[in-house]
Amino acid sequence: MSVVGFDVGFMNCYVAVARAGGIETVANEYITYVWFGSCCFKIVTNSKNTVQGFKRFHGRAFSDPFVQSLKNSLVYDIAQMPSGTTGIKVMYMEEEKVFSIEQVTAMLLTKLKETAENALKKPVADCVVSVNGSCFYLKADLVLFLLAVSIALAYGIYKQDLPAPEEKARNVVFVDLGHSGYQTSVCAFNKGKLKVLATACDPLLGGKDFDEVLVNHFCEEFGKKYKLDVKSKPRALVRLYQECEKLKKLMSANSSDLPLNIECFMNDIDVSGHMNRGHFEEMCVEILARVEPPLHSLLEQAKLKKEDVYAVEIIGGASRIPAVKERISKFFGKELSTTLNADEAVARGCALQCAILSPAFKVREFSITDVVPYPISLKWHSAAEEGLSDCEVFPKNHPAPFSKVLTFYRKEPFTLEAYYSNPSELPYPDPTIGQFVIQKVVPQASGESSKVKVKVRVNIHGIFSVSSASLVEVQKSDEGEEPMETEQASDKDAENKMQTDQAGQQTQAEAPKETEEKTPPESEEMETSTEENKSEKKSDQPPQAKKAKVKTKVMELPIENSPQWQLANDMLNLFVENEGKMIMQDKLEKERNDAKNNVEEYVYDMRDKLHGMLEKFVGESDRDALSLKLEDTENWLYEDGEDQAKQVYIDKLAELKKLGQPILERYLEAEDRPKAFEELGKQIQQYMKFVEAYKMKDELYDHLDEADVNKVDKLATDAMMWMNSAMNQQSKQSLTADPVSKVKDIRAKTREVFTACNPIVTKPKPKVELPKEETPAEQNGPVNGQEKPQEEPADKEATENTGNPASETTENKPDMDLD
Repeated sequence: MSVVGFDVGFMNCYVAVARAGGIETVANEYITYVWFGSCCFKIVTNSKNTVQGFKRFHGRAFSDPFVQSLKNSLVYDIAQMPSGTTGIKVMYMEEEKVFSIEQVTAMLLTKLKETAENALKKPVADCVVSVNGSCFYLKADLVLFLLAVSIALAYGIYKQDLPAPEEKARNVVFVDLGHSGYQTSVCAFNKGKLKVLATACDPLLGGKDFDEVLVNHFCEEFGKKYKLDVKSKPRALVRLYQECEKLKKLMSANSSDLPLNIECFMNDIDVSGHMNRGHFEEMCVEILARVEPPLHSLLEQAKLKKEDVYAVEIIGGASRIPAVKERISKFFGKELSTTLNADEAVARGCALQCAILSPAFKVREFSITDVVPYPISLKWHSAAEEGLSDCEVFPKNHPAPFSKVLTFYRKEPFTLEAYYSNPSELPYPDPTIGQFVIQKVVPQASGESSKVKVKVRVNIHGIFSVSSASLVEVQKSDEGEEPMETEQASDKDAENKMQTDQAGQQTQAEAPKETEEKTPPESEEMETSTEENKSEKKSDQPPQAKKAKVKTKVMELPIENSPQWQLANDMLNLFVENEGKMIMQDKLEKERNDAKNNVEEYVYDMRDKLHGMLEKFVGESDRDALSLKLEDTENWLYEDGEDQAKQVYIDKLAELKKLGQPILERYLEAEDRPKAFEELGKQIQQYMKFVEAYKMKDELYDHLDEADVNKVDKLATDAMMWMNSAMNQQSKQSLTADPVSKVKDIRAKTREVFTACNPIVTKPKPKVELPKEETPAEQNGPVNGQEKPQEEPADKEATENTGNPASETTENKPDMDLD
């Protein structure tokens, strides 16, 4: 069983695997592209069918201003899906198709899984996928949630000098500036323990912004210098982006003037330019100014001073830019640390997290507590207020994972809507998380409202959900006892009250209460608990004279989940079905391409050999005919044969081999024939020496029949005559003609002689039995009346205790040596 971590970045992907000896990266800088086509991968020449940067469209409507602002800068086409979300328009199997962002992402993950399995030589059982970058996977909080944990885990689990659990925690800031996103987090470390204190980000800042500055600069320069409109040609624009990214990386290591040269850039024109680090930093002043605000926000949320920070770790490709490092270092007033691999840290952290979660691995105990980076609230229809009521259930930086129990009094099904409280903080315009309908709610037998307990949860993956709901049914009360009466607060006078136990893990709040005419007052109250402690803490109640004994029954209620990010089941099943069909189609397409490549390879290979090692074995007319056939086939491959069925390529290869195979076989015969004749000759000489030794009365063979020896003599003589005749005929044969004696015939003759002669030559002499000597009888039996002693068992300890030996089997899990 194997566990894997995937870091799906904007431009590159990384794959790390957990092994018994630790974490290993198996795919370094796997490009984040999905290409639709029947030929090889070509981002420049077929940019319309090469999809990149699609992560930023996750969950966004096609009408979203953000999507529309990027539409004209894309080299591929996007379109609106039936659901209103953004889709990608490509040519697939000679048809124009629109794929959802989820489908394209699934294609990429399928390929990453295949890459991991090829490296591991076994199936992937468990995986953890990072969601870093400016993408919006599932929910906004998931972006920073998993990223912070993955990076911090990769850092903390290897550290041996962390403070003890009872000592003051060590605060470490992690800054991740990738290609398309800027994330920061501050974590508190103790030995075997990690707690995320706060996170902050700028989801629109990344290395791409620095690339954009260079691209715009050279577009303007080439327009003036060469009269070229670069942005009107997608191919040229893609090439310029690639060259500018290379130039940016070179400037990080060199402060002098550096050239930028592109041959045949547009209209067969070669272009050139130059740039140095100083000028580049001047052009990026506005971008660099966006580095500090998330750092300010981070410390404010965590209530930390700069002096409280022990170290600052930087990762991400864009963190290598000198001006970025200088700003971060100046802000904290300390040198930056690079303990983690800037590119592989997230993938390695994901693999570690996967190993911790997987039952297949035993990892050093390490406690992880994350936070909810965006506040989450619930709202519902309130009969008392004749409108909507709301309540913030998870404030910003609330610990996670965490569960809370909310109590409602209702007579019928009701709906809870979850949303992010502060939409302005989100990297996405829609704050809605989803709607959750609590079904099958009925009043009590007396007509009163039923008590409904609803459990809401943020799990270890940072996903919010309404995990369960139950109805408390009052079955009967003992006679003579009356229920407790409490004074209900009015809607305006009610106040939220929070109570916390010593551990700070259990709270309860009483929310505004509702009343209905002719019914007991309805109220909502919230009781919370962590996963470790599910007990509920009762709110303070007024004293009462007599307490009723009430028998209740708890019934689970069904919940209809309608998360904003979740696909409908029928749509999900359709996507899964389509993905399966595409995988099968890709397999068939690969076989078709392999057949085509086999033809192309044979053309080039045979053309070289005809004027090389095969030259002596083909006549001039045959060589000219085959050369012409090869040339025609090459032209056909790039014209009519560019996109043919698999069987067409198989037939075309067969036609070529019909002419080329006889030539190749003559060459192989000439190479192998001398050795075959040599093996036959050695065997003939061996048997002739045997016959000579027999005739010389060699005692080794005096037990053999003369008739058998004569048979060997005749077989060896006949074989010698056959071999001499075959060699003479072959020496007169031209190399361009088919051989008279083929290697298979020579080897068959060798086996024939061996099969007939070897049993005679190796026949053993008959054994001569010697007379047996008499031995004293007493040596074969007991001596002096003593019985023969019993042999002691080989393992005495194994039989000392009576009874069957117990066998113990233990299931050994691979230990991860993380030291």
